[in-house]
Amino acid sequence: MALQLNTMPRQAVAHVIPLPHFAGAVSAVRRLVRALLADWNVCPEIVEDSLLVVTELTTNAIVHALPPAELRLTWVRSGGLGTLRVEVTDAGRALPAGQTPAGIDPDEHGRGEEIVHALAAGHGIHVHSGGVTRWADLVVA
Repeated sequence: MALQLNTMPRQAVAHVIPLPHFAGAVSAVRRLVRALLADWNVCPEIVEDSLLVVTELTTNAIVHALPPAELRLTWVRSGGLGTLRVEVTDAGRALPAGQTPAGIDPDEHGRGEEIVHALAAGHGIHVHSGGVTRWADLVVA
């Protein structure tokens, strides 16, 4: 019996966006990401969920971490499936664990990880010498 290889074409595109640390940065990044996903013809079924994941991960990096930070998006289409990987890398926590920046209402924050978990097919955190990378994969058939 001969082994058959999957000959379905695999298409991948990626883009990196530096994350500025200023008020309004998250909404500006969302606009850029929306346009980028449209250019890539990302399936409409995951665009809104993707924007919410981008919002949660970029907000975390801008509010709670040290600069520099960047957002990396990778869209892979293979074998009838599409996967959007959202990765945000920052330089690590700005404050010790358990402390929040002054002026932030704890009732309005702290649910980002739950939101990402609910929307993503997979997600995680990778701590490395350059800082921390948080990632999430959104998949559509």
